[in-house]
Amino acid sequence: MNRPARSHSSGLPLDRIRVVLSHTSHPGNIGAAARAMKTMGLSRLLLVNPKRFPDDQAVARAAGADDILAQAEVYATLDEALADTVHAYALSARHRNLGPPAMPARLAATDILARTDEGEVALLFGNETAGLSNAEVQRCQRTVFIPANPEYTSLNLASAVQLLCYELRLAAFGGRPPVVSKAVPFATPLAAYQDVERFYQHLERVMVASGFLDPQHPRRLVPKLRRLFGRAELESDEINILRGLLDAVEHTLTGKGESREARQDDSGRKQ
Repeated sequence: MNRPARSHSSGLPLDRIRVVLSHTSHPGNIGAAARAMKTMGLSRLLLVNPKRFPDDQAVARAAGADDILAQAEVYATLDEALADTVHAYALSARHRNLGPPAMPARLAATDILARTDEGEVALLFGNETAGLSNAEVQRCQRTVFIPANPEYTSLNLASAVQLLCYELRLAAFGGRPPVVSKAVPFATPLAAYQDVERFYQHLERVMVASGFLDPQHPRRLVPKLRRLFGRAELESDEINILRGLLDAVEHTLTGKGESREARQDDSGRKQ
């Protein structure tokens, strides 16, 4: 435990940010903080004199972020954890008269990312009960606060880590972090112009047959319906569904309805 923190030379800004937890009392909070970090793309967790670590509760609360725990570095003193950093930020809900300048979390995230161009940066979190001591805060160049409800600013340690890591991720990707979805897109190609026009013709025919539309006094019904469906940007499958629905209504009204084959265009493609 009595060695300086290892320095990383990764080219990725988030990899040059150390999340430092000082004197954490509950191992579950260490695991939850590791989970919070991993979801936002941070990986460097440093622990200063934790009460219990390693611990099964930390692993359980990490919920799959075991690699962050396995790589976590444990130190006896804050000085060792901050060794070789070029800048350190202390998270504190308390504004201190003699402490370093305070910054809101979102502004601080941008500042932290900019500092990573110069070297490694530390983000320091205190004990769950007492927070950071004045001596710990004074080892940092800035304090960071989360602009919470002024009548109740208390946050769980892992929640505070999550919020700061989220702001750092947003800042790292210019407010537009990549989104990877494993879901199969639930969409089909947009309907062609001629298919949409045939739908409108079919719709108007059914409205007349049902008595809903008086062709002698149409008012603005058809233009309004065109505007409604135009906003929807109908897909080809949606056109098929709507035409099938109109067929069913038409068959009920007249005993006649277009077959599926009759709704194919000249090229044989369904509408």
